[in-house]
Amino acid sequence: MSLYDDAVLVLKGYESPAPDQGELRRGYLDHLAQHPDGMWKACGAGHLTASALVVDPERGRVLLTLHRKLRMWLQMGGHCEPQDESLAAAALREATEESGITGLTLLGGGPVRLDRHPIPAPCHWHLDVQYAALAPSGATEQISEESLDLRWFAYDEVASVADTSVVRLMERTRAELERRR
Repeated sequence: MSLYDDAVLVLKGYESPAPDQGELRRGYLDHLAQHPDGMWKACGAGHLTASALVVDPERGRVLLTLHRKLRMWLQMGGHCEPQDESLAAAALREATEESGITGLTLLGGGPVRLDRHPIPAPCHWHLDVQYAALAPSGATEQISEESLDLRWFAYDEVASVADTSVVRLMERTRAELERRR
């Protein structure tokens, strides 16, 4: 199965209680239907990206990266690559590369949220498919070249350092973790 086909299947199966998520899901599917290259950075109209919020639920914290270009605290993530077999694989690859943590596992059940945000030209939009990645006990992070810094933040600290998209991702991740207990 191609990455494009996987993305369509993932998005068709995605459900969320948040009212904006159904509209985003339809928008992502429409985008892919109109842009067969919509998985790739080269798609000037925008493209899907995959990210993962790295969570340490035992200690009630998340790992954020101070993005080198944007200079913002964000979850790990980025562009899909030709070798990615699925959106989930792309999110896990990005989380592992950017956090330096081996042994991350994605929270089962698919994406946690969708987030569409503008980016500078020549492209215009990132259509981010957001997952949650669970850090193994005792995980040690290692900064990558894409980051200025990596730091663990307690759940209640995230709103003071990150934008609303990261806060919403963290809140939705916490709700999913709580639901699964």
